Parts: sequence; structure tokens; C-alpha cells
Amino acid sequence: MLAIRSFLLAALGALVLTAFASEQAQAQDRDVPYWTSLRYDEVRMRVGPSREYKIDWIYRRKGMPMKVIRLREGWRLVEDPEGEQGWVASSQLTLDRGVLVTGDGLVDLRAAPGVTSALRWRAEPGVVAKLIGCREDWCEISVTGRTGWVPVQRLWGTGEP
Repeated sequence: MLAIRSFLLAALGALVLTAFASEQAQAQDRDVPYWTSLRYDEVRMRVGPSREYKIDWIYRRKGMPMKVIRLREGWRLVEDPEGEQGWVASSQLTLDRGVLVTGDGLVDLRAAPGVTSALRWRAEPGVVAKLIGCREDWCEISVTGRTGWVPVQRLWGTGEP
């Protein structure tokens, strides 16, 4: 009886792990292009879709947005905010939306969408933020727990890729 119980628990555990892995893989198998973000503090971009290919770039910006433009067996051809393209293992990417502050000078982050809303704080170009959502021409972002609304034209990683 104990052996049957142990077997059933092991089988159930394997089923749960298989379902989780399948769900993660399916989440990355979408119509291209689509937005993704770097899952880890260090991610390697390669010149081809395999660990056998040379590393072209090493990114050290967890949450940095990337545009997926092609899929290939566990690898994604991505484009970074500078237009550089290369292959990244899908396990190194997440569907959590990130954005990059762009443009010249500091950008005001407001309490609500609109230039007349209260100023909460400012961010400089190059800041990586979590995208909470967008409404009309404004997006709400979060950086280290601080949130605010910024004009969509000052962000890379929003809208249709």
C-alpha cells in the first residue's frame, strides 16, 4: 500500500512539473513579433540559435525589453533597443513587460496620465522599468517600487512590436 501511495505521489509530481514546463514553453511560442524582457541579471546573445555559436553580446540589465522577431527550437531571435539582433535561449526571457526610458534629458513621471498631474519623480534615459499598463498616450511604469506615468513616446517596448 505504501509503495502504491509513493508511486502515485511521484506520478502526480511529475505531471505537475510537466504541465508547468509546457506552459512556460507555450507562453514563448507566440506569433512574432512580440515583446519580451530579460529574465536574469546576465543574459548572453549569440550569433546563432545554439550554445555552440559565439557570444556576441552579454546583457547585464534584468528586465530590459527585447523584441522577438523569430522562433527556433528553444531560441528566440531578438532585437534590442539599439537595433542589435541575435539569438537568446527562450529560458533566459520572460513575458513580463519591461520598458526602457529613451529620449533626451530627464522625463517626468506623474501621479496620473497628463502633464498637469502631480510630479512624482524623474527618470533619466536608459532606466529599465516594469510596464504596468498604458492608457492613450501615457504608460504607467515601476522602477524599484516607485510608480508613475510617462508619455509613451519616451519609452521603448510599448505598443505593437
